[in-house]
Amino acid sequence: MGVPYRWQWRIDRWKHAMRGFFGGGEQQPRPKICPACGALVGIHATRCHECGTRLTFSMAALSKRFAGFFGGRAPVTTALLIINILMFGVSVVATMQAGEAGGLRILWGLNGEVLYRLGSSYGPAIFLGRQWWRLVTAMFLHGGLIHIGFNMMVLLDIGPVVEEVYGSPRFLFLYTVAGATGFLLSSLRGHLSVGASGAILGLIGLMIAITTRRGGLSMHALRSRLVSWVVSIFVFGFLLSGVDNWAHFGGLAAGFGLGKVIADRTPVNAAEQKTAYALGWIAAIMILVSFAFMILHFRDPLS
Repeated sequence: MGVPYRWQWRIDRWKHAMRGFFGGGEQQPRPKICPACGALVGIHATRCHECGTRLTFSMAALSKRFAGFFGGRAPVTTALLIINILMFGVSVVATMQAGEAGGLRILWGLNGEVLYRLGSSYGPAIFLGRQWWRLVTAMFLHGGLIHIGFNMMVLLDIGPVVEEVYGSPRFLFLYTVAGATGFLLSSLRGHLSVGASGAILGLIGLMIAITTRRGGLSMHALRSRLVSWVVSIFVFGFLLSGVDNWAHFGGLAAGFGLGKVIADRTPVNAAEQKTAYALGWIAAIMILVSFAFMILHFRDPLS
């Protein structure tokens, strides 16, 4: 019986990977594609003859490898989902070690000290303790299973759409800036806060901005649904305790403002592509550095 095409393609890839692993089956060199401008370059070229991008080590090349590792059309959304789930697992384990994860506490009651040590947003720590990294790490923490479940459901619904519009590098930058802005506004109010909802409201703000720049009945209908959704979120935030509407508003406003400034399309030339990759790597480095500071300060005494 014949093997379906998709499985034959997978088998061929596995065979190629195994040959490469064991050093056999030498392959003929093939032309390369520039990761920045998409031009076809020579077999032995190290730079693109069109835009000058280095083909082996550059922001564009690293970004392509990152996207290939996570696969799919929305690799950054997938990466954000994984990081959020991993950090929730760390939070649960740390709460269990503190003896406070019994019963239904996992639904919405993780240990506050654990979340603080893992990088929750808190005004005095940020402004007096100069712990600015909390504006970023707080985006990847959640207070319970219900909290992360709802946020990740919305992220998976909206994230791929926005990522496809702006491209993965700029999407990461927009997501990070919107989330950090939301927590900056929240920290000005002195709140102790965690969650991805500020960044997610930033994505909704971006989508609202897109609908205001494009005409047509479909855009008008989409804008009406988005605005209704935002109103519902804020109404629930006022009715329920523990919801940080300031972080929501900050993320929403930042997303809408960025959506008005940044063109709602993927880069169209090498220069725009390089700028997009630079923004993406700035955001990635911000995240990595913030987590590094969180680890360094994890065991600091609480004041």
